[in-house]
Amino acid sequence: MRPLHPPGPERSAEWRRRFGDEARAERPDLSALCLLVGAQADGELDETGMDAAQIELDRLAGELPFRPGGPRSWATALAEHLGDRCGFRGTPGDYQRLDSSLLHEVLRRRRGLPILLSVVWMEVARRAGAPVYGVALPGHFVVGFGPPEQQVLVDPFDGGRVLTGPDAELLVAGATGAPLDPSMLSPADPLDVVLRILNNIRAWAAARPERSDVALWAVELSLLLPSHPARLRYDRAQLLVERGDFLTGALELDAYAEVVAAVDEPAADRVRRQARAARAMLN
Repeated sequence: MRPLHPPGPERSAEWRRRFGDEARAERPDLSALCLLVGAQADGELDETGMDAAQIELDRLAGELPFRPGGPRSWATALAEHLGDRCGFRGTPGDYQRLDSSLLHEVLRRRRGLPILLSVVWMEVARRAGAPVYGVALPGHFVVGFGPPEQQVLVDPFDGGRVLTGPDAELLVAGATGAPLDPSMLSPADPLDVVLRILNNIRAWAAARPERSDVALWAVELSLLLPSHPARLRYDRAQLLVERGDFLTGALELDAYAEVVAAVDEPAADRVRRQARAARAMLN
């Protein structure tokens, strides 16, 4: 695995500005947002590299048959092209790699997490004119083709295997222990996809305390999304304290306490105590 080094402060600030602008666009570009996430992780990814990734997605789309038919035909065409011929799929070991969450690396390695492989499937299929969208099943992201009454689900992690109803039910039951709810089959919003990718990166970093830098930039990108959980501000504050920025972390904890106080004063008091404890570390 090639070691990934983050960009310098100026380049990082530029990527974050562009990420925030794209996230607030009328129609956010999913592939662009994913590549900007990659640029925060990999200082070697520059404008030329991002353009090359977009060109690769265009190339893959250009190799698909012209409008092969209905949803199942599209699903089969994508599986034969991306899964069989190009070798895009996942393995259990991919869950242990940061580059499995970075689009430019997934395009290079042809391996990744279910959600990044799904991004490849969606972006290639969209460019080719397919009726495609992401489906955020609990614990396992997949891709859908066609309207609800004709929906065909595929699992890019398994090379694009077409899922039957029982297959989808098993995926959900394995992740949650609960039955599949029809609402889970709705198309995922692109910004929700990006937030889920960033959550995966944070989970990877959480298991590696020495990579709190990764957790910090992932939560800071999440905060740039127009809609995000308020608790992310608390998570950022905790990371700042863990990384030794006690004053900024304490200020962030106080700010979060003010938000929480409106609905849960005891919880706000606990956060204020954490802020005082962080300031005490300065002495």
